[in-house]
Amino acid sequence: MTASADSIPSAGTSSSNLLGWTVVAFGFVAIAFSYAARALLGLVMPIWESELGWSRSLISSGGALALIVMALAAPVAGDLVDRFGPRKLLAAGLVILAAGLLSTTVSVEPWHFLISFGVVSGIGFGVVAVNAVFAAVAPYFDRNRGFVLGVVDSGSTIGQFLLVPAAALLLALFDWRLGFVAIALICLALVPLAWRGLPRQAAAVEAAQGVEPAARGRIAGLAASPAFHLLFWSFVLCGFTSSGVIETHFLPYAAFCGFAPVAAAGAFGFLSGVNLVGILLAGWLSDRMHRPLLLAIIYAARALTFVLLMNVGTDSARLYLFAGLFGLFDYATAPVVASLVASHLGLRVMGLAMGILSAGHAVGAAAGALAGGVVFDFYGGYRELWLFSVTFALLAAVIAVCLKERRPALA
Repeated sequence: MTASADSIPSAGTSSSNLLGWTVVAFGFVAIAFSYAARALLGLVMPIWESELGWSRSLISSGGALALIVMALAAPVAGDLVDRFGPRKLLAAGLVILAAGLLSTTVSVEPWHFLISFGVVSGIGFGVVAVNAVFAAVAPYFDRNRGFVLGVVDSGSTIGQFLLVPAAALLLALFDWRLGFVAIALICLALVPLAWRGLPRQAAAVEAAQGVEPAARGRIAGLAASPAFHLLFWSFVLCGFTSSGVIETHFLPYAAFCGFAPVAAAGAFGFLSGVNLVGILLAGWLSDRMHRPLLLAIIYAARALTFVLLMNVGTDSARLYLFAGLFGLFDYATAPVVASLVASHLGLRVMGLAMGILSAGHAVGAAAGALAGGVVFDFYGGYRELWLFSVTFALLAAVIAVCLKERRPALA
């Protein structure tokens, strides 16, 4: 007998595993389209500069605003998943995201763009995000949890790998608005699937052990944890050096170097494809090796890739080499961090904890997105931005080394 979406079977049963993999599959697809939508901003940035007369700083500010709104939405979304499950939350998030993307296509004034993409889409990005899906998935898997979380997180790369080059092709052949419309319509098509297939209730394995404390008490508990602070501040720096500078400014930087939009989008798609390998490998390794050391290695390797990026010039081979190397270490941090949250902070607060960590990541990303626009307008290039990124990635590696390993006992 299979489990209905309204019931939560005991962890470890076949029905529980079936429902868990259902959440994994849906979360994978939803995250794919959410992350692809985020990448559209970098793709259309040079077009908006010429077509609408907007500065790169203004457009970057819209991306930064979306990330700040994500930061505000992520803890709330994570807490709601902990308490009520993913069905209503993800369905509502998909509707909000679609509304923001459709509204962006008719933006002709800066304030309209800031509200549509920065605020409305930002809320959707904060809800349809890996932190919420991680919290929904983790209680269903005791063993190989890191790898399963890596599978969920790989949706963020698959969407960019398949959809961003397709959007670039639509942009070259027709109009930039078609990419936004296509992703918005797919998000709306996913809503009834979320309503029918996702569990209505939360699946926290530990929920039966006591009365769940109020959100204020859980936040206070996290604030008193040294492990939480180390994870938080390293993840802030992670956001600056990944989503902030690369998702927002890699495509404009490639255009600045002289690469055509389709070629640049192809490199970005290649980066996203390699990302899949990096995420799954990191998730697999997080079940088998010292996780703080693994996290530090990822950050340090990411720092080295920025040195290559500064020396790309007009060489396509170097551009693709950077894309491949950076892709291995881009989103690879997420399953490792999520695994550490589950073991060091607990499943009962995983949604809230990952939400706050994601908020820190988004704040760091917002700083990176805004810094890229300001640096470009002030210096006429991106070299200083990449130097900042090298420094921050190395600092994140140092923070990660300070964590202690703590493996949970498996039944």
